[in-house]
Amino acid sequence: MARKVLFIGLVWPEPTSSAAGTRIVQLVELFLANGDEVHFASAASKSEFSFNLPALGVKEHTIVLNHSSFDTWIAELNPNVVVFDRFMIEEQYGWRVRQYCPNCLSILDTEDLHFLRYARQQASKRNGEINLFNDVTKREIASIMRCDLSLIISLKEMEVLKSFNISEHLLYYLPFLEENINSAEHYMSFEERKDFVFIGNYLHEPNWQTLQYLKNTIWPLLSREIPQASLHIYGAYMSEKVTQMHNEKQKFIVHGRAENARHTIAKHRILLAPLKFGAGAKGKFIDAMQTGTPIATSSVGAEGMMMDLSWPGVTTDDIDTLLAQVVELYHDREKWLGAQQSGFEILHQMYARNHFEKAFMEQLEQLETELSAHRKKNFLGEIFHHHTLQSTKYLSLWIAEKNKSR
Repeated sequence: MARKVLFIGLVWPEPTSSAAGTRIVQLVELFLANGDEVHFASAASKSEFSFNLPALGVKEHTIVLNHSSFDTWIAELNPNVVVFDRFMIEEQYGWRVRQYCPNCLSILDTEDLHFLRYARQQASKRNGEINLFNDVTKREIASIMRCDLSLIISLKEMEVLKSFNISEHLLYYLPFLEENINSAEHYMSFEERKDFVFIGNYLHEPNWQTLQYLKNTIWPLLSREIPQASLHIYGAYMSEKVTQMHNEKQKFIVHGRAENARHTIAKHRILLAPLKFGAGAKGKFIDAMQTGTPIATSSVGAEGMMMDLSWPGVTTDDIDTLLAQVVELYHDREKWLGAQQSGFEILHQMYARNHFEKAFMEQLEQLETELSAHRKKNFLGEIFHHHTLQSTKYLSLWIAEKNKSR
């Protein structure tokens, strides 16, 4: 049976700018393929890179943060399902959705676990231990508890959440959803490719930190080993501090935004991405696997993305090991082809869309028919709705009144 599904976005999705944009569009397409009526609302401003959702048949809505107009609008729309794009959106709109559409199924798309990334970022700054018991953790887990279902993109993140004793019936593993790839016949061969590439959205702190690590540490060492090669830097939202890194003499080439990430990656022999910290599944790695491009990364880069399968390239936290294995991979055609096939196998085993879409829709149908019982099982979440959101609710109402006085 067709549903009315509402996505509330932190921003309007930009698949060409970030993996988060790709993820949300994939979810939209999943509901559309099911025959559902899909709406997308956001209080953010659009950019020239915002995805053309109406072209898919999605109805767009501009909403206002901390304003009662949302209450009237959501009551009239009366969706069957609301998908919150990240926990901050659930904090802002969740209480309004529950108040005016109490029987609506609430889904949180975590994108990645923000508290895990934040904890690792803080540990990296201090060069100390990772502290998962931070304020972001409390906020994000509270949001997960308030929702009927939370979508988790990484197997590692499923483990982390279970370590907090969050019930499995509140969590659903739904990774990036990809079409199967079985060969590299459509892509450039080993001989046709050259050089290294790194790509990312530079508003995203892990990408900015990795870029500095490449510029200051990894590339000066690697370029001595492969002096004929260049490192090409692409990505969205490059600030001046990024573009100033461009140095042709050092063969560190900063290009700017890539029109098509996959076409860009496919020209190069290796994706070089030794991430210092982060969380979730990495969209750039999916893009690399889809184009048959081996990946050199760290343990945190590869975590949750390979199960017991072979990584398509190099994964290590030791600089000397990274350099030695990357040099070998760059020159050894057979190893390179083996890494390419490993990427195709990971896509087939872990990210093939047809492995997930039917089961996900069946899960939603079951939740819709058993929503009352499901919420009773999650009584702690109901307590959070009653108490925690009262503070969010009245802060929002206070801001609304303050805005009126202006």
